[in-house]
Amino acid sequence: MSKILIADDASFMRLMICQILERQGLSDVMEVEDGRQAVECYRSNKPDLTLMDISMPELDGVAALVEILLIDPLAKVIMCSAVAHESMVQDALKRGAVDFVVKPFRPEVLLRTVRKHLS
Repeated sequence: MSKILIADDASFMRLMICQILERQGLSDVMEVEDGRQAVECYRSNKPDLTLMDISMPELDGVAALVEILLIDPLAKVIMCSAVAHESMVQDALKRGAVDFVVKPFRPEVLLRTVRKHLS
């Protein structure tokens, strides 16, 4: 079973993502609400995939991405953000994100992206 970490400061967004994943049998999901917690949870649990918002307190998603990749250079991190400026997307991908999903997203788009990186 794949372990997935969801890092988003909006509890409704974490809940929505969890429900989408669980309906597809992906139920080993961990949730955190800021970038610092994401780094610590990654260090402790080594998830197979991380879904991370960019705008979060304590440590933003891009900074957390960089720290996670220092822990595990092979980490698979998908950035999920409503802030989809081309430069922000390119920066996240350049720094090591494996993909980017723009919020609000359709469940099938999120699932297609998750499946692509879990296989």
